[in-house]
Amino acid sequence: MKNKRWAVLLAATTLWWAPVAAANDAPLTAADKRAMVEQLGQTLEANYVFPDKAKTIAATLRRNLDAGEYDAATDREALARELTDDLIAASNDLHFAVGVDPAWVTDYAARQDPARAAALREDERRGEAQRNFGFAGLRYLDGNVAYVDLTHFADPELGYDAAAAAMRFIENGDAVIYDLRYNNGGHLEMAQLLASQLFVGDKDQELFDYYYNLDGRRVERGQWVLPALPAKRLTGKPVYVLTGSTSFSAAEWFAYTLKKLGRATLVGERTAGGAHPVDRKPVGSDFFLQVPIGQIRDPVDRSDFEGQGVTPDHLVASADALTAAHRLALADLARTDPAKKAEADWLAPVLAPRLQPSAAELKAIAGRYEGRRIDLAGGKLLYTWRERFRLTLEPLGGDLLAVEGVRDFRFRIVRKGGKIVALERIDRDGTTLTYARLD
Repeated sequence: MKNKRWAVLLAATTLWWAPVAAANDAPLTAADKRAMVEQLGQTLEANYVFPDKAKTIAATLRRNLDAGEYDAATDREALARELTDDLIAASNDLHFAVGVDPAWVTDYAARQDPARAAALREDERRGEAQRNFGFAGLRYLDGNVAYVDLTHFADPELGYDAAAAAMRFIENGDAVIYDLRYNNGGHLEMAQLLASQLFVGDKDQELFDYYYNLDGRRVERGQWVLPALPAKRLTGKPVYVLTGSTSFSAAEWFAYTLKKLGRATLVGERTAGGAHPVDRKPVGSDFFLQVPIGQIRDPVDRSDFEGQGVTPDHLVASADALTAAHRLALADLARTDPAKKAEADWLAPVLAPRLQPSAAELKAIAGRYEGRRIDLAGGKLLYTWRERFRLTLEPLGGDLLAVEGVRDFRFRIVRKGGKIVALERIDRDGTTLTYARLD
């Protein structure tokens, strides 16, 4: 069972799927709305993970209809928005959504035709390829910390090669950071594949346990660490997961499970709180219902985070989470490997919070030094030597200046009697070289 990526982002009216062709533009009649609400209620009762609650919610929608609350919705999109709002209000489940997509409804029925199903699958593959199957960024941060930016969890049947390449890319990192701050979920099977790299493969370890409704029958499944992978495992290496208020569904499960198993440190903000797997079902000829069809449970105490979200180990603003996690990673590596302490100390000024110097302070630094000069242009310090090489300097605080693109040395402003008298180059190994100020 696949945890569909058709998820609500921030509000009931914000949907992840692309705009669709307009449905029948004829105004909705009272009979149309009643038929829609009745069909929606039936679909809800047949598929919602909590049958008793489904009956109550369906009854609420019918009462709202009788009370005239949908009278102002003269077109299908407006009705879909109001029904979505009411479904979420009645259930407190952000997975619910009603949408208008007559083409999808037609395709849903046509999927019984193998040729049509294959064509739709190919369309899905092309769309995923344009988003690189969710892998928005892969790089190594200072200190040999691997970084993975994931926008969503793609179907691994489509995105396996991309996932394998990403897993191989990070396998030589001393630590890894998964950035899920803006990840709205997707396929739990992709989360299973990526998480498996963090555990040994010769020991049974469950990651997710869940059940769901499938055509009127209950299906129970568990997902475990995979025994074979396309890359080396990262067992024993520190793992950090960045979270934000827009981390949703499968992204939350990835973070929640790794936290429960003691395999990752979470950094950022509390997540949205959408724990249920979902599916999309047709309603009539124009509408569809995105409905939670099951319940996932963690492998430790069989709990979840529905409506509550996942609380990070380190609560920081999501915008600052990457820097905070990077600092934590370097500190953890330094504690376990004394040889890495010097590197952590060297990088500390780069990652430390700092105030930007004033324009007057920058202007005071600009000037000529032995064999080089510093200019102030556009509010930035430009370092030039040999009259042809130029790089930007970034103030690090404490009179330290980082050099654009350079990791092995930095500069320090030397002052005497309150006046800048020299520019000191500080190499990573601690050696220094001083350039006297000439003006």
